Amino acid sequence: MEGDLIKINKWLLPLSWLYGLGVKLRNTLFDTGILKSKSYNIPIISVGNITVGGTGKTPHTEYLIELLRKQYQVAVLSRGYKRHTLGFLLAKPDTPMKDIGDEPYQMKNKFPDVQIAVDKNRRHGIETLCSPSETTVTPDVILLDDAYQHRYVKPGINILLVDYHRMINEDALLPAGRLREPLKGKDRANIVIVTKCPYDIKPMGYRVICKMLKLYPFQELFFTTLHYDQLHCPYTGVKRSLRSIAPDEQILLLTGIASPEQMRIDLARYTQNITPLTFGDHHYYTTEDIRTIARAFKKLPEKKIIITTEKDYSRLSAAKGLDDEIKKNLFVLPIRIEFMQNQGVQFNERIISYVHKHHRNRKLVKK
Repeated sequence: MEGDLIKINKWLLPLSWLYGLGVKLRNTLFDTGILKSKSYNIPIISVGNITVGGTGKTPHTEYLIELLRKQYQVAVLSRGYKRHTLGFLLAKPDTPMKDIGDEPYQMKNKFPDVQIAVDKNRRHGIETLCSPSETTVTPDVILLDDAYQHRYVKPGINILLVDYHRMINEDALLPAGRLREPLKGKDRANIVIVTKCPYDIKPMGYRVICKMLKLYPFQELFFTTLHYDQLHCPYTGVKRSLRSIAPDEQILLLTGIASPEQMRIDLARYTQNITPLTFGDHHYYTTEDIRTIARAFKKLPEKKIIITTEKDYSRLSAAKGLDDEIKKNLFVLPIRIEFMQNQGVQFNERIISYVHKHHRNRKLVKK
């Protein structure tokens, strides 16, 4: 059911109250114009959330890339969380993962023809992408990854992602809960997407969520679910469907993401023999971690595999010490999103219409 993964540390609520005061003050400064939000003469779409991690930003950003890249020159600008570099950096095919972060690295590998850039200062990043140079191609549209709280930039479309299993109206502010800002922050969104919905959600479930979120008439509400492509082993090239997993097969579910629970629930449709091995979100795997993985895998009975995420593989591949036994049994599970209630066409038209209109207006201004 929705909200079933929410855990609130009530003893930390006084600290959440203090944290909330600081966030409200910051938002008030932006709302009153004391702190300035800057608009740009280019279509900008922001994808983000008001909770800490785990709402599916990367697959939703990849959906937008796939939707737009055949018709427009797309650029993605990310902060590059936990990267080992500073300032603006445009990813190249051979850029190391540690230089740009795991999510931009994953997107660059999937879409080598798309400009993927990182810059903590989003204004500087946008202006660098839009400045003619030998390394950048002026984009037609910029996707801002995880920039909902970066209010120094005013996007043309602000997309807010809400995890079905952690409904924001039932959560609490940091550090007691996982909200980055008070619930009122959702009012800035043009589009709200409830993510990670179960396949069998009932019509009444949609209505309950609609009522629960209390959106304004100008805000559009969509629902998405996770769709898994074929498992593939990057070291052997072997591919297999999820349906090929036998009920007696053992799975070591290796994750370093914020919310792996939905993945475990979905894999449990094929086998109940799932052993989770969980690391922190965006965790960089060390040599000792590789030993831990090897020991955990060795303990499992025969007929076993390791399943991990694309994001985790981008970090695992940079680690040292993976032996041949692990490599031949390591399978990556690609994730993409699908819209529910036949909403995909409506969402696509909304995005393409916005980009087309503002891209055309930009051309007219230049002329």
